[in-house]
Amino acid sequence: MGRSVIPISHRWLIAINFLGWLDWLRYPLCIVGCMSDHPIRPLLHSPDGFQPMGTRDSAPLASYIDLLLDAVCAVDGQGRFVFVSAACERIFGYTPQELIGRPMIELVHPGDRQRTLEAAREIMDGEPKLNFENRYLRKDGRVVHILWSARWSEIDQLRIAVARDITERKLAESRQAALYAISEAAHAAADLLALFKRIHLIIGEWLPALNFSVALYDEQCAQLNFAYHVDDQERQPELPGTITRRLSTEVIRSGQPILLTPDCNPLPPAFFDLVEQPDAPCWLGVPLNSQNGTIGAMILKSAQDKERYTEQDMELLQYVCSQITLAIERQQLHARLQRMAQYDQLTQVPNRELLRERFKAALASARLASGRMALLYIDLDRFKQVNDTYGHGVGDLLLQAVASRLQGCVRDSDTVARIGGDEFVVLLHSIQALEDAHGVQEKIRQALTQPLRLGEHCLSIEPSIGVACFPDHGIEDVALFRHADEAMYAAKRQNHRAFGI
Repeated sequence: MGRSVIPISHRWLIAINFLGWLDWLRYPLCIVGCMSDHPIRPLLHSPDGFQPMGTRDSAPLASYIDLLLDAVCAVDGQGRFVFVSAACERIFGYTPQELIGRPMIELVHPGDRQRTLEAAREIMDGEPKLNFENRYLRKDGRVVHILWSARWSEIDQLRIAVARDITERKLAESRQAALYAISEAAHAAADLLALFKRIHLIIGEWLPALNFSVALYDEQCAQLNFAYHVDDQERQPELPGTITRRLSTEVIRSGQPILLTPDCNPLPPAFFDLVEQPDAPCWLGVPLNSQNGTIGAMILKSAQDKERYTEQDMELLQYVCSQITLAIERQQLHARLQRMAQYDQLTQVPNRELLRERFKAALASARLASGRMALLYIDLDRFKQVNDTYGHGVGDLLLQAVASRLQGCVRDSDTVARIGGDEFVVLLHSIQALEDAHGVQEKIRQALTQPLRLGEHCLSIEPSIGVACFPDHGIEDVALFRHADEAMYAAKRQNHRAFGI
């Protein structure tokens, strides 16, 4: 039985103490560089001159240069390719036959041509260039980032260059920088709309994101709201289309990302109509998942043709969405803490601190406009008896009912505040005359004296109301509060039915 030869590779310790990889026939697997102190032309060309790959077998060095992973090329004094290695086709997409004789500058990205020409002139003047970066256009139109080093050979009158494709590295660096920028923006965000705009801008630098939406789900109202939406292809770009809503709803329902491309396998049946055509746009939906569930979704749509999202894009956007979710939760927590600091927790109306802020604003506005504003100080008579007789639970219900009725007596622009116990203040931000305050005072009295049904109990209460008006009763906040307080106690002394003015 004959023996078969199994191709294997070996490491050989060469005489100069260099460890190299050779194949089973002891040929080099790869060359990472070469050095020569001889003119390069005789090494690269055959007796008939420079030849493209496939017709230059007699060139002694060219076949070895073709083993290099980096591209090697030679450009003459007119800037035309006279030699290219095999790696050039892999990097640029052109065959050697297509490149030989072609001006090198035609392949350079238009945005980099000027500085590339300047670098070429410096090289030809005898200044070697190491690690020069620029962009080239592949045959298929894609942009590649190239890191190259070059020098001028005076003997050969050639510009010799070695080029390395660093597109993936540049893309990784760009994405890493983008993710860092998004994380920084999310942690520093004071305004969610500004954050969404910033994230859209950053993502658009490394993904097709001309069509971008952030949808938030309001669980209390069971409603889907689009906090941010941009779509250059819709007639009304400020309004999300039906497809965007469908995808957002499904992503939020499932809590899982959805990638829709024409070659997606398996394709969700509910969305088959979106990508059934080969040139259909690509859709990517990623959930905003919090510890308490899915609070929203981020939706991207590519343009048609060759723009496609990948699984890696989906994974990166999941990190982006985690940062968005943290920012939203911080905003919600801040809003809750701010409300706790400014609103009465029992009645959910402004507390003393927020009342003070709004009072100062109303007073400043009245002074500026030479107008009027009024302050109504309200105290519930015999409230302590309600607590003692029916318990504090009923007393709390009574305070909530009073706050609700007070809000029904004033405008949305006015303020109803609870400043402690059974004491409320109504701030009328703008009135025409003192009689307007009297009218609200009477309206409040009638509303509060109506019987209140609180569970099994039906209660009636009497309010004591004091009124102070700017500028009739004072021009400073202290004076106005003091007048309203004194007027309220005067009303309380008049058998709980009179008004203090």
